[in-house]
Amino acid sequence: MDATRGIGTFVVWDYVVFAGMLLISAAIGIYYAFAGGGQQTSKDFLMGGRRMTAVPVALSLTASFMSAVTVLGTPSEVYRFGAIFSIFAITYFFVVTISAEVFLPVFYKLGITSTYEYLELRFNKGVRLCGTVLFIVQTILYTGIVIYAPALALNQVTGFDLWGAVVATGVVCTFYCTLGGLKAVIWTDVFQVGIMVAGFASVIIQATVIQGGISTILNDCYKGGRLNFWNFDPNPLQRHTFWTIIIGGTFTWTSIYGVNQSQVQRYISCKSRFQAKMSLYINLLGLWAILACSVLCGLALYSRYRDCDPWTAKKVSAPDQLMPYLVLDILQDFPGLPGLFVACAYSGTLSTVSSSINALAAVTVEDLIKPHFRSLSERSLSWISQGMSVLFGALCIGMAALASLMGALLQAALSIFGMVGGPLLGLFALGILVPFANSIGALVGLMAGFAVSLWVGIGAQLYPPLPERTMPLSLETSGCNSTYNVTNWVTTTEMPFSTSAFQVHNVGRTPLMDNWYSLSYLYFSTLGTLVTVFMGMLISLPTGGRKQNLDRRFLLTKEDFLSNFDILKKKHILSCKSHPVEDGGTDNPAFNHIELNFPDQSGKMSGTRL
Repeated sequence: MDATRGIGTFVVWDYVVFAGMLLISAAIGIYYAFAGGGQQTSKDFLMGGRRMTAVPVALSLTASFMSAVTVLGTPSEVYRFGAIFSIFAITYFFVVTISAEVFLPVFYKLGITSTYEYLELRFNKGVRLCGTVLFIVQTILYTGIVIYAPALALNQVTGFDLWGAVVATGVVCTFYCTLGGLKAVIWTDVFQVGIMVAGFASVIIQATVIQGGISTILNDCYKGGRLNFWNFDPNPLQRHTFWTIIIGGTFTWTSIYGVNQSQVQRYISCKSRFQAKMSLYINLLGLWAILACSVLCGLALYSRYRDCDPWTAKKVSAPDQLMPYLVLDILQDFPGLPGLFVACAYSGTLSTVSSSINALAAVTVEDLIKPHFRSLSERSLSWISQGMSVLFGALCIGMAALASLMGALLQAALSIFGMVGGPLLGLFALGILVPFANSIGALVGLMAGFAVSLWVGIGAQLYPPLPERTMPLSLETSGCNSTYNVTNWVTTTEMPFSTSAFQVHNVGRTPLMDNWYSLSYLYFSTLGTLVTVFMGMLISLPTGGRKQNLDRRFLLTKEDFLSNFDILKKKHILSCKSHPVEDGGTDNPAFNHIELNFPDQSGKMSGTRL
């Protein structure tokens, strides 16, 4: 690497490419605000009128999963801890299968808009309210990190204005969510996936050319110990091992794919259950492709800076800035391409934030407004949904300001999902898989799971685990230009992993910190789920759980699995014959048996209970 030549800077073309991406996203919102008669009802706005097909929904699921946290966080993760991260490919397979075969059939046959409606149908209003509130808090926190993180990393490397970028992203997102509803969210996601793949591809191709081929990159990484795929250490305190990634990762991601409103809302918007399942399985290919791209970028990053780590050499101030640094280093001779990469990172942000805003609006309208104001017309509900989009957009921008206090990206984001998502996953698993679980058990289980995962999660932020638990690999600075006056071959093993503002320094380590708080962050979710399910079952049995009279539609049944083969016999259409309207327990106005069968508006007279 030529030490005399600095990294490039942003030129006009880069800003043009970036602005173009924002403008096209906004244009899609305007188009769906007016296309096909616009957003007439809240169902059009929140569910795309339940007429979506598998491919755009699959791409949208992939896009919203892949935030800027993935674009910037995963390559630096691979750079510092090695390619063991790619074991997540196996995890994604389990996650998609569980979501498609356990959670999707139940949500789809109930025809609900908000996943938390299920909690009321299965347990009671109190449980639904707890689920809703937890989801809203979790999503606003997470979205703050997703908006702030890329803005910070890109600002420090490219000089891209920090708060300008934060506000621009937030405003554009809120704009197209508010105007175009779920359809706009899904189609902008499809466009943004294209941008992300292009951004990744430009980095991988150019890095391969500069480093002299893929074989050189892999060879460098092998020598640097980066190809550490197999670590079967069963110790739950090691940050990433085969087991923590497979077990912990499956629980963490299932809480996102299986029960998180922003993902569930998309596949329920498909026009048939077959399309909904297909969207999940096609999305699996997308997840693998994105994972492969980000791991390759991480390996290219290591190959490029194996003798001179920009982080230890103080050229960047955080690992999340390594990727933008690489881009300006290798793509400086191609005006517009660094801008494409920035657009790629921001596309990740936009897709995640837009799905969050849309899901937050859906949950608020369905769970907090509809049950209390039953007289509202569809038109006014549609207006309220749009108002909620604006409100949550503003809240998420506000959260970004708070996120500026949080530590390392990828981990902070996944920790939040683990701490809140785990207990929620446990709650839904209780409802769908445990016939004798009742509302008392569900509430106690949720509280217990939440308490345990918060305790370990907050403890880990305050007293981060020691380096022998996180196992960062060594980084060299021996090849750096001596003007940086850095001592040679500094390894970063001394630097603590979490850089949270809330960290407590200079304390004597206690066994509690070294064992309990050092639990791999991927297990936060597993812990929350298992405690919730175990406590829920324990409390339900003595409090009359066996005596309750349950509707079988709220449980996962054998027929749900066998219906996968219906497609071979005949085209499967959701039928409502088997549940007469008087089967009890359907006073929920948002659930309506008849609606599922009529593509047109004529047959909706009988059977709705408003």
